[in-house]
Parts: sequence; C-alpha cells; structure tokens
Amino acid sequence: MEDLDTPRVIPGCADTILRTLEAFSLTWDGEVTWQSRRREHYEEAAATLRARGFTFQCSCSRRLRMENEERGYPGTCRDKPPSSGTTSTATRFRIDDATVTIEDRFQGRCELPVRAMGDVVIRRRDGIFAYQLAVVVDDAWQGITDVVRGADLLSSTAWQVCLQRALNVTSPRYAHLPVVVEPDGSKLAKSRRSVALDPVRASTQLVAALRLLGQPTPPGIEFEPPVSILDSAVRAWSPGAFLGTRTVPAAVSV
Repeated sequence: MEDLDTPRVIPGCADTILRTLEAFSLTWDGEVTWQSRRREHYEEAAATLRARGFTFQCSCSRRLRMENEERGYPGTCRDKPPSSGTTSTATRFRIDDATVTIEDRFQGRCELPVRAMGDVVIRRRDGIFAYQLAVVVDDAWQGITDVVRGADLLSSTAWQVCLQRALNVTSPRYAHLPVVVEPDGSKLAKSRRSVALDPVRASTQLVAALRLLGQPTPPGIEFEPPVSILDSAVRAWSPGAFLGTRTVPAAVSV
C-alpha cells in the first residue's frame, strides 16, 4: 500500500481499495505491506546512496522546480552547498548515465534519456521519501522479477534502473502496456469520465474492460462471478490485441 505521501492520505481509502479488489476477485499473496511502516528501510537505502556519493542536497525553490519540470532538473545544486539560510532541503539522486537501455516485453528495446530528465528527488523537503526510491527498495525486498504497468511510467523506469544499479540490486524485467485514452489523447484516468468502480457491478465492469482491450469474451460471461471471468480471461489472453493505444469510444457502457 503506497501511503508514504501522508498529507494526501484520506482515512478509510486504503480499506476501500482492498475491499474493491476483493469484490473483483483481484487478490494478493500474504499480508498487505504498508510503505508507511517501512521508512527505516528507505532511510537505510538513502544512507547507502549518500555514503557512495550518489546524493546531494537541493534547496531549489518550488518555482524554480516548476519552471524546469518539462526539461528536467538543470543541476542547480549539484556541485555547490545548499543556499545559506535554508531550513530544509530535498535529497536528489545524482544521475551520471546519459541513457538507460531496457528490453521491454511490449515496447521492445528502449533507450531512455535519463540524464536529460535530471537528478531525481528521493526525499522531499518535508522528509517524505519519494516513490522512485521506495519502489526500488520494496521490489528488491520482495524479490519482484517482473513489473507490468502503464507505458506512461516508462520514463520513471530509467530513474529506477539507475537507483537499482547504485544500490547493487537486480533489475526486474519490465513490460509497459499502452494506456487507455480519451479521443483527444488524454488519459482516461485523468478525465471527467473516470468514475469509481462499483463492486456491485464487478462482473459487468470486468467484461466491459476486457472488451475495450480487444479480448475475447464468451456470450453471457457477464453473468458469471468475477473469479470465473478472470479465469476465462487468463486462458484466452492475447497481448497482441491491445498493443496499440486504446481509445475510449464516445459512449462506452461500464
């Protein structure tokens, strides 16, 4: 459970997420792990990176960071101490590689311009550890071998591979899938039509998702329980059916 960003954590949401997953028969192995209870491990990783000379403190203002958001961090604090009078600083991971190359199961060979993306923040000014460091530490601890996620996170993979190398942990295999988008190209997850799942309609919503992804769905399967729908989907799964960008039709019933 990624609950490190405590100011944004809404009480009760985590339980709602777990109950919704159960309603859709999307279960997990073992006990749920909470990132907020693993801070000492992120502290240890940050200390290791610091000892190896991979980090520096950054006192850049939010305004300066926003101005450079699209073209990457320019390295303002890379080779100089933080500004005098600064009460708090962020910790950045020093990126020296020009590119990171990965063999993605769906995207093929990808050369990611990690240096142009800049030195990534691994701990914010408020002391909260960033996702990029936490996910690397957690994946290594859990022995994750394969990561399957949206192609919109492909650029983050470059930072994570650099962190894995600096921490001497094995990089998992990656598979980045196309994301479902609106007709104008914007992500469905950020659009006004992105609505909450309804556990009561789990079967019909699972079938609607499978059809949107171009997957075969036997007639009448929407009347089966979610676990049966998922079993059928696994048996008939066809990655080639959705490797192009998926666009939500003007009207889609879920």
